[in-house]
Formats: sequence, structure tokens, C-alpha cells
Amino acid sequence: MPADRPGQALTLVIFDFPARPPGGPEQAAAMRALAENIAAEPGLHWKLWTESAHEGRAGGVYLFETRAAAEAYHRMHAERLNRLGITGITATYRTLNLDLSSITRGPLSV
Repeated sequence: MPADRPGQALTLVIFDFPARPPGGPEQAAAMRALAENIAAEPGLHWKLWTESAHEGRAGGVYLFETRAAAEAYHRMHAERLNRLGITGITATYRTLNLDLSSITRGPLSV
């Protein structure tokens, strides 16, 4: 843990789930609204969006201030996806190593 963040460990979460095929302008507008909603999530530093049309999968890589913030988001997001009929959601948690990530030019706007 870096000296400038004593007692805190940034948490990286990787979500993956089945994706629906891309839609038209209405879906694009809905996804933009979703992105704006996610951007306001407490404890979130950033999200990288992931897609694989070939595999029919989507998800994201998120950086949260704390494990608790990541877990709260995971619960809320899984419920949101389930309401849309999306199941088979996986989430993997990792602690971020800032020192080594900074050497390899990780996106560290924290």
C-alpha cells in the first residue's frame, strides 16, 4: 500500500456478463444515461467499458476507493442487470498495486 494512502486499498472490480446485440439510437441514448449514472456512483474513480460482440459479452473494469464501495456497487448493479433479464454476471475483486501500476502507465487518476 503506498505511503500516501495509509490504511486504504483501492479495489479493482472486473464485471462480465452476457450482452444483448447492439441496438439503434434509443439504446445508445440509454447507455449514455447509464454511463452518466455510473459516473456519479459513490467511491468510483473510473470505469473502462468492455465488449466482445463475437462472444456476446460485455462488462467493465472499475476502480473504487474501497472494497465496501465496490461491493455496494456490485449488489446494486447485479440487481439492475437482473431486472433487465441479464443473468450469469461475474465479478472479480482485486486490490490495486499503485506503485507497480504507475511504472507500467496504469490509468491512475485517483
